[in-house]
Amino acid sequence: MSIKTKLSAIIFGSVLLILALNLTLNSYATRNNLRGEAERNMKTAAMQIAVSVEQSNYSSNYAEQLIAQNLRMAAILISNDLDPDIANVTNAELKKLASKVGVSNISLLVRTKDDIVVKKSSDPKELDLPTKGFGFWYTAFVDLFEGREVSVAKGQRLEHFWSGPFEYSSSNPEFIEKWGYYYDGRSNYIIDPYIRSTSISDYVRIMSPEEIVKQTMEVNPDILEITGINPSTFGSSTMDPDGTDSVNVKLRNRPIMYGTYRFGDVERDKWAVKEALAKKEPVMVDATARGVRVMKSFIPVTLPDSGAYVISVVIDYSVITSVIREQLWNNIRSSLLLLALFLAGSYILAGFIIRPIQAILTKVQDVSRGKFEPPLEVGSRDELGQLALRINAMTRNLALHTSRLRQTLEENREVKEHLESVINGTSDAIHTSDMTGRIISVNRAFEELYGWREREVVGRIIDLVPDSASKEEGTRLQWLIRGAHLPPTETLRLKRDGSVVEVSVSTSVIRDEEGKPLSFVHVSRDMTERNRMEELLRQSEKLTTVGQLAAGVAHEIRNPLTTLRGFLQLQREKQMLVPLHVDLMLSELERINLIVSEFLILAKPQAVRFQQKDVCQILHDVISLLDSQAHLHNIEVKDEFEITPAMVHCEENQLKQVFINIIKNGIESMSAGGTLTLEQKRIEDSIVIVITDEGEGIPAEMLPKLGQPFFTNKETGTGLGLMISQRIIQAHKGMMEIESQVGRGTSVTIALPAAIETAGPVNAEAGTGKETE
Repeated sequence: MSIKTKLSAIIFGSVLLILALNLTLNSYATRNNLRGEAERNMKTAAMQIAVSVEQSNYSSNYAEQLIAQNLRMAAILISNDLDPDIANVTNAELKKLASKVGVSNISLLVRTKDDIVVKKSSDPKELDLPTKGFGFWYTAFVDLFEGREVSVAKGQRLEHFWSGPFEYSSSNPEFIEKWGYYYDGRSNYIIDPYIRSTSISDYVRIMSPEEIVKQTMEVNPDILEITGINPSTFGSSTMDPDGTDSVNVKLRNRPIMYGTYRFGDVERDKWAVKEALAKKEPVMVDATARGVRVMKSFIPVTLPDSGAYVISVVIDYSVITSVIREQLWNNIRSSLLLLALFLAGSYILAGFIIRPIQAILTKVQDVSRGKFEPPLEVGSRDELGQLALRINAMTRNLALHTSRLRQTLEENREVKEHLESVINGTSDAIHTSDMTGRIISVNRAFEELYGWREREVVGRIIDLVPDSASKEEGTRLQWLIRGAHLPPTETLRLKRDGSVVEVSVSTSVIRDEEGKPLSFVHVSRDMTERNRMEELLRQSEKLTTVGQLAAGVAHEIRNPLTTLRGFLQLQREKQMLVPLHVDLMLSELERINLIVSEFLILAKPQAVRFQQKDVCQILHDVISLLDSQAHLHNIEVKDEFEITPAMVHCEENQLKQVFINIIKNGIESMSAGGTLTLEQKRIEDSIVIVITDEGEGIPAEMLPKLGQPFFTNKETGTGLGLMISQRIIQAHKGMMEIESQVGRGTSVTIALPAAIETAGPVNAEAGTGKETE
């Protein structure tokens, strides 16, 4: 998909999203506005009904007041005509008296132990009717009997008289009656005249809110139902789902005061009624009743006489949804038209926006093909113009760097060819292998030394290491991988025909940028000819040494032999054995035996087995051995060793012999006592031991002759001990130097190669390819 299409799609999608959000918000706002308007209409209707009910209550109260005054006048007439004792009054007398004073019936109420009941009445249905269960009626009767002012707020209160509001008859619920209760204290009963007529029932019905509700619903056809709810009895256990109540049937205690209850849900509406009264504001409820989605509003109303109650107004929710649906379709039609216009405009706008991008893309494609000219034309200073400037700068830099890279590539090619010619021209066999031993490359010297051709070994694993050296080779490679730097080693390798060749191998590791090992580079040098020449040189050195030793031995032995000959001739001439002469001859013979023994030790090859040992521990053993001798000569032996172990590959007894010879020489040189210092330290890959005495010192002209056989400055020395010590140190691939100043002492420095840890002991012959002599 092209950028133009993507950009058009982005613009179109953005507009679509904005329009969708706009439609959603408009629908939500419209719904809220319609709900608010409906709520206001329902509240207005409820308040109109409440006002109308209040007005009808005023009219009804006026009519009740007039009737109450008439009933009081009738009660006074009745009181004057009846006997004060109820026992002397009959029901028939009451019936005649009711017709006389113009009331429907007369009942007389007396007070019992715990109630007030009808004792005599012109209506037989009223007889024995209790009043205690009638609530505020009973309270009014008690106030009258006790001569107090009636404390009940409802009804009309006159002197010695109280009249209740219009209410259904207890004995005959089909009629609405108006009662009056008179008691002046002269009799033992309360006089109850009441009027029961169809005219009163018709008046109450006409003045009731039902007609107002009916007219309000005719004016507002969207209103499905209006209900006046009595909160004190609504939702009681005796109330039926349609709002009727078999117990609370009076005008003042019916759950549904007026209107109908066809769209109700008792439990939910009971909660809404409590909420409305508690908050003193309308409560809106969405519900589904009788298969219709409706919106119900519960409006709290407070009347001076009737108290607080709730008017429920129910409207059909389709009134709101139909308006929302119509407005939504209008918005969708206009949105589709806008989308079509935006789609066309976005496509044109996208083409205009991406025109510089297309030029930049064309330039980038030219650069990718190596074409750097001509530069982009910059016609604006916006972000795309800045991008074009950066691309021109990048193109110039790329052209410059490409030129330099070509030059560098040519130089690298020449260097590579030179290195390849050098590698192929060197006499050392070079081959590289990966970490598994697979051959990567070889040079010509490798082909000549091992007999393999390059095409035969590249990519293969070949056996160049004999079994006898495979363990040592594996150990060396592991140390190289760990980062150790190992010197070249003389070992054996196998040729293609299976023959063994003596070589000196130097191996190094090639690593990546992160230090991970990638391959090995092995450089092999044929040591066969060199070893043969070294062997001839050693033989020549041996002959020279033997000649020197023979001359020295002959010279050293001649002197004791001359002494022996002289003493023997003297013994023969005197024909007697002189003990003193015998002791001297035995001493000279012992001297001859010492010279011959040291000579044999020097000349005889010693088969040794090297092991990894701590030089400091060896020196401690030697110090313990010679410490008593040092104390006898008043000499203090002082050691200055490093804390860390100083490990070397050595033959322990030979090193002990070297240290004993040097320390004994130091002790013997300090006739006046002093300090003999032994110092051990590590310098790079060497373990260095320095033995310093405070003896007489050695003259400078004698230092070059030290180590020669039979050269010594001791009266009884042979000079072979220092020579043997030098040979031992050389066999350990070490070095020994002697420095001395006359009168200040002598310092002997021994340097031995530090050991690289291996799996076990290493034979001296395996390490050097030569026998230790």
